[in-house]
Amino acid sequence: MADLSVREVARLLGVAEKTVWQWVRAGEIPHTRLREEILFNRVELQQWALRSGHPLPPEAAGGGASSETLADAIARGGIARDVPGGTREEVLSAVAALPGVPAGVDRALLRALLVAGERFGSTALGGGFAFPHPRDPQVLGLSVPTVLLALPERPVDFQALDGQPVTAIFTILSPTVQAHLAILSRLAYVLHDQELRRLLAARAPDAAILERVRAGEAALAAERARRSDPEEGEA
Repeated sequence: MADLSVREVARLLGVAEKTVWQWVRAGEIPHTRLREEILFNRVELQQWALRSGHPLPPEAAGGGASSETLADAIARGGIARDVPGGTREEVLSAVAALPGVPAGVDRALLRALLVAGERFGSTALGGGFAFPHPRDPQVLGLSVPTVLLALPERPVDFQALDGQPVTAIFTILSPTVQAHLAILSRLAYVLHDQELRRLLAARAPDAAILERVRAGEAALAAERARRSDPEEGEA
């Protein structure tokens, strides 16, 4: 749902309102025009921020506090290396066959949902990353979020706007739209970390990748706490 105003987006991204208006007029930032008002969808804003390289502040991440972390979700789904496939459809078929897919999920349905989702718009957000997911998270009937981290055997063309092939695929399977938003927001934040990007590119061991993800989530929590404490912010 589009619910952020130009003023709110400017505040979240730390830019002037006229800059946001310039992005809108140039068609550089996703937005919705409702009568005379310009509104922004929080998920699309997160995706745009990651794709365009703009720093994503904790307030923009949203999702709120949760006992379910991104690291938990990745550990649950597993990290698969050398996932086969020469095309987007082939690699998504391989993802749907991974052992980390939650028990009870119809794998044929999952494959169909992931492939169909790409037809509505590429889930590649630039920088070599893609976040495929069912458009309706609830259709799989999950109780907890799961992220399948797939590292393809070779770069795959996902028709990313920056033209870069995808080298790391985070397939997000969530029980609700809210859970999906929380996972996506954490991913958008931690993937700004250059050390995590290096570990993914190097196909580092699972423990090293998960440790860096946890460190990124801890930094996000600390930054949220700092920003919510006026006295600490003034120190």
